[in-house]
Amino acid sequence: MNALTNLDALSRTDRQAQVVRALSAVMPAHTLLYTLEDTVPYECDGLTAYRERPMVVALPETESQVQAVLKTCHALQVPVVARGAGTGLSGGAMPHKLGVTLSMAKFNQILKMDPVSRTAVVQCGVRNLAISEAASRHGLYYAPDPSSQIACTIGGNVAENSGGVHCLKYGLTLHNVLKVKGFTIEGDAVTFGSDALDTTGFDLLSVLVGSEGMLAITTEVTVKLVPKPQLARCIMASFDDIRKAGDAVAAVIAAGIIPAGLEMMDKPMTAAVEDFVHAGYDLNAAAILLCESDGTPEEVEEEIGRMSDVLRGCGATAIAVSKDEAERLRFWSGRKNAFPASGRISPDYMCMDSTIPRKRLADILLAIAEMEKKYQLRCANVFHAGDGNLHPLILFDANDPEQLHRCELFGADILETSVAMGGTVTGEHGVGIAKLNSMCVQFSPEENAQMFALKKAFDPFSLLNPGKVIPTLNRCAEYGKMLVRGGKIAHPDLPRF
Repeated sequence: MNALTNLDALSRTDRQAQVVRALSAVMPAHTLLYTLEDTVPYECDGLTAYRERPMVVALPETESQVQAVLKTCHALQVPVVARGAGTGLSGGAMPHKLGVTLSMAKFNQILKMDPVSRTAVVQCGVRNLAISEAASRHGLYYAPDPSSQIACTIGGNVAENSGGVHCLKYGLTLHNVLKVKGFTIEGDAVTFGSDALDTTGFDLLSVLVGSEGMLAITTEVTVKLVPKPQLARCIMASFDDIRKAGDAVAAVIAAGIIPAGLEMMDKPMTAAVEDFVHAGYDLNAAAILLCESDGTPEEVEEEIGRMSDVLRGCGATAIAVSKDEAERLRFWSGRKNAFPASGRISPDYMCMDSTIPRKRLADILLAIAEMEKKYQLRCANVFHAGDGNLHPLILFDANDPEQLHRCELFGADILETSVAMGGTVTGEHGVGIAKLNSMCVQFSPEENAQMFALKKAFDPFSLLNPGKVIPTLNRCAEYGKMLVRGGKIAHPDLPRF
């Protein structure tokens, strides 16, 4: 049953009045926004190319208010889109035009910090970096560190299974979360995971983390904390050839070394960030690698030596090792500011987020270079090289519809090529709306049907974040026809619609 089946007879204005009236009965007036001026700031997330004004924005302050909103929306068959800080890059928080955007921004309290068990219980709106700042006095920190950690929230991290530059050694959000509490679309309280290392029955925590707000609304998260390392040092290695840099990444891992961080940037990206933060990057290099080691001083010294030997053996033209903490942070400042630096050199950018086998890093970069010529758009590349998670930033002007169209085709080509190389269309940014068509390429109709079945087990009327993540059969069929009409069947051996 479609949640909007019974809404056709009502105009948006009538429907809005009905929903506002119902929510006003269970919510304070100051927690509801519905005028044009008040709702426009919520019309998109970090993917600004696509926008939709929400019918109503609810800003609950208590769990009982969250529950009341969900029960009301379920009774009226109104779609609900959860929103954290709005830093997502796949359109996962883009509103539904006949729905309620549920902003969780006011759930920003750290409820408990337990240094003995090395855990913290936080509300979903707590910023990622705020957890580490609060834990620092205990010599602990929260390991997943997305580049947006200064602003992104832990609830959003749970939705997208976010990683960061240290995910190679310490894992993604899933590996650093013990328990998630929240509500179903019916307003029923639900808990995923437990305070123990294992939980009775099905491991539904693994289902929820990365589900992009389609299964439940998160209100509270129990995260794991890890001890701060005694020492951390970073290698900055320059390469005069992209393939040498890609091969060096694979060689480091093949040597049995698991760095705390292993990142790669190509020449256009290093130029953009160096002009922005002056991190000391080699502007003549075709690519640079940042390789970090942490642990005891003895462990770090030994690992830095081994990594340096591997990098030199792979053809590094220059190697610099941070002498102190200030220099280490300076090395990382460029990588952490890659996205804002790109915003300084282009009106807009669209960030892709595919993942490929490490051994194919050079192949995908060379393929992207050819796509730049094909689509007549620039692309700057930065990625978590250690686990093959790419972040190509396609630079364009969204005010030019033709450029936006070419950007969309460019992005789809990157994703499809990644799948053909043995990868996947997403790593940590989610599918949202940006990669719906590419899901048709990676997954068969039967696989997409199974994902729909899982969603319906939690959300029978598809009210939570509808139209995202899982493409319908009709969408895949239309996408297939479009590709055939355009002659774009780049990889005919892939699953097709």
